[in-house]
Amino acid sequence: MSKKELHFNSKAIHGGQQPDPAYGAVMPPIYQTSTYAQTTPGGHKGYEYSRSANPTRTALENALASIENGNYGLAFASGLSAIDAVIKLLEPGDEVISTNDLYGGSYRLFLQVYEKLGISFQFIGMQSVDTIAEKITEKTKLIWVETPTNPMMNVIDIRAIAALAKEKGLLLAVDNTFATPYLQRPLDLGADIVMHSATKYLGGHSDVIVGALVVRDKALADKLYFLQNASGAICGPMDSFLTLRGIKTLHVRMQRHCENGEAIARFLKSHPKIEKVYWPGFEDHPNHDVAKAQMDGFGGMISFIPRGSSFEDAVRIVEKLEVFTLAESLGGVESLAGHPASMTHASIPKEEREKSGVVDALIRLSVGIEDSQDLIDDLQQAIG
Repeated sequence: MSKKELHFNSKAIHGGQQPDPAYGAVMPPIYQTSTYAQTTPGGHKGYEYSRSANPTRTALENALASIENGNYGLAFASGLSAIDAVIKLLEPGDEVISTNDLYGGSYRLFLQVYEKLGISFQFIGMQSVDTIAEKITEKTKLIWVETPTNPMMNVIDIRAIAALAKEKGLLLAVDNTFATPYLQRPLDLGADIVMHSATKYLGGHSDVIVGALVVRDKALADKLYFLQNASGAICGPMDSFLTLRGIKTLHVRMQRHCENGEAIARFLKSHPKIEKVYWPGFEDHPNHDVAKAQMDGFGGMISFIPRGSSFEDAVRIVEKLEVFTLAESLGGVESLAGHPASMTHASIPKEEREKSGVVDALIRLSVGIEDSQDLIDDLQQAIG
């Protein structure tokens, strides 16, 4: 059986990987070097300067392509630098359609960096493909999707939007950070580009900052490789090594994230002091049927609103948590809690945040792989 035919759990460990040719090392060594000896000008063994390529980063990029069922992977210094490379495919006058429930860092990059350079953005609800179709103009060149979205957990039909994008000649990029390729593979559903903040679930241990892109089309890959090299926002060898190590346990970690996520979501939904819980696994969650069709599970990300609470009440709850850590980010083995209005989404104006449901009382949880009862007990004492 070729490594391309392996099931996901095996791909996470072996996909795109070979023992190191020098000494047969099972894990790719950390090639902590900036440059490489040449036998003659331009005569080298595939590597000349580590901004352009590095063997440790190559191993990570091969693994990324494998687990997303793509042909080409690119590793960047952060998720935002990966997004930056995608937007650099565009030209002044082009337009991007994106979800209105969007990670605050993406929103900041789009509006505060690229809008003033002549690229325009529309932020809309994407639960219905018809809504997107109505917004497409002759200037539209890219549809940018998060699903599940951050932090409202809205589910967007990738296959339907991919069909629309293909019909209109548009690129479709999907931020797959929340779902990971363990649960969702956008390229299989018709997307052109998959993006990850590999800092999160792919790395999995809160010890790296890394971004990733995966594509199938060679011409598109070549454009992105050029931008990666020309702009220089590359992932270093140590972070490449750590992220690759994280990918090798992605499948077992995601199993526990999903199990614990469901336990926490059901606990919160049954709690008399909780008004709303946002988790795609509930049958009454918007587009739950789409989630069932395009995902293999519902993940460990949950948002909720305490009943009748305010900004101050939400802050009080997250400050009282003891097993959950109050911190930015998500996707690590440890459970994290965040207050989007003052943390991850603070760069979005309050009026715009609240239009998409990111109210002051909203709390976001990244459910880790601890014992689920300890997590429930912690939430119970904090909520009161």
